[in-house]
Amino acid sequence: MGCSFSGLNALYDAVNGGGDIWINENRFRIVRQLGEGGFAFVFLVKEVLSDSSSASGGGLAKKLKDPSRLSGDGTYALKKVLIQSSEQLELVREEIRVSSLFSHPNLLPLLDHAIIAVKSSTEGSVKHEAYLLFPVHLDGTLLDNAQTMKAKKEFFSTVDVLEIFRQLCAGLKHMHSSEPPYAHNDVKPGNVLLTHRKGKSPHAILMDFGSARPARREIHSRSEALQLQEWASEHCTAPFRAPELWDCPSHADIDERTDIWSLGCTLYAIMYGVSPFEYALGESGGSLQLAIVNAQIKWPAGPNPPYPDALHQFIKWMLQPQAAVRPRIDDIVLHVDKLIAKFSN
Repeated sequence: MGCSFSGLNALYDAVNGGGDIWINENRFRIVRQLGEGGFAFVFLVKEVLSDSSSASGGGLAKKLKDPSRLSGDGTYALKKVLIQSSEQLELVREEIRVSSLFSHPNLLPLLDHAIIAVKSSTEGSVKHEAYLLFPVHLDGTLLDNAQTMKAKKEFFSTVDVLEIFRQLCAGLKHMHSSEPPYAHNDVKPGNVLLTHRKGKSPHAILMDFGSARPARREIHSRSEALQLQEWASEHCTAPFRAPELWDCPSHADIDERTDIWSLGCTLYAIMYGVSPFEYALGESGGSLQLAIVNAQIKWPAGPNPPYPDALHQFIKWMLQPQAAVRPRIDDIVLHVDKLIAKFSN
């Protein structure tokens, strides 16, 4: 896996408020914590270069083949994962492997990583910690931005909505076009990073490949269908999860169009700040699953003037409960390009 067991003492110094973090041969200083969730913590770090490394173009610059991935000011995002079991360790290794498969401007690249063994308090047992290094995007996620805008009763313009969405489609198309095709399986606003640009629509990047898997799977029995549903309940965020992952038939062909459903939900969320089905969570006797499998969409109040009906029709096209009639990513890209051309004028 290309993982390093070096720098253990430095790693622990950093966790305890001192020292620096080493990822393989490169050294980083923690600036501050950016976030946390579950067993993961994200830090803003800055690369520490020796005089000799700076003069020779060493450090991370020596490791990365693509210089465009280097930070101009040496800052990066570092994700630390506390691994409690062998199953978690395999999931992290799979995330690292899958992240290394793709290189695209709208997919967050994994720059470097290390997995270290840590002695547990339990006699004789060993746990692990993973350190994953990414480019940093301090403007936050689409979810962060949507919540801020919703509180201010602000909305993205129609063109910004389409431009953000177009970039997500481009990243997803890269995954769906791989051999074999991969599904992201957790497309949602919380997994989209935005960078604001003066005079331009925000730059959007899809992140978090922990749930990504080969997209195409044949289901031959009720047992296999239930296994898929159980896996999806753990890996695919409920309000953005496709109907076939809630109620999978005993005989079915599952493919990358599960992501198309999530894309439709995400387009709605770019416009209105929430999934099209979250209203069911707030209704007495409401059922999120029933709202999703029946595609019961409600349209909230939006900007004034309202978004064009063409965007609502676009969302409905993606949110078809039967996966077999849902469009594929190439169809989506063609259509969003037409909408951008129409509304940019």
